[in-house]
Amino acid sequence: MKGGQKFDIQERTFKFAVRVVKLVNRLPRTTAGFEIGKQVVRSATSIGANVEEADAAESKRDFIHKMSIAHKETRETRYWLCIIQAALLDDDEVRALIRESDELVRILYTIVENARQGSRSKTGR
Repeated sequence: MKGGQKFDIQERTFKFAVRVVKLVNRLPRTTAGFEIGKQVVRSATSIGANVEEADAAESKRDFIHKMSIAHKETRETRYWLCIIQAALLDDDEVRALIRESDELVRILYTIVENARQGSRSKTGR
């Protein structure tokens, strides 16, 4: 957080996706580089897209669903980043993106769980 600004998951997931796109542009121009690059771009950009959709959710259930998808896409992105690190490119940016994906997994999980807890308390479950 800069200067006490409120944490913004939308901004953070957007910046993460941009960093992943820039990383993919540095992957080797091989069959594996292209295929894994496509996969990681799809999953990384899907995270922020689902967070945006959750922000415009029509209900608490819809919000939880969209954030849960964002959480799953973050886990998938982390997987592809680990493949990149192990087989294609191991540098500071790949390691930083893996750390960021770890943090995003935990943050999104917490958001989903807190939303679920809020739903249960209101429905008496």
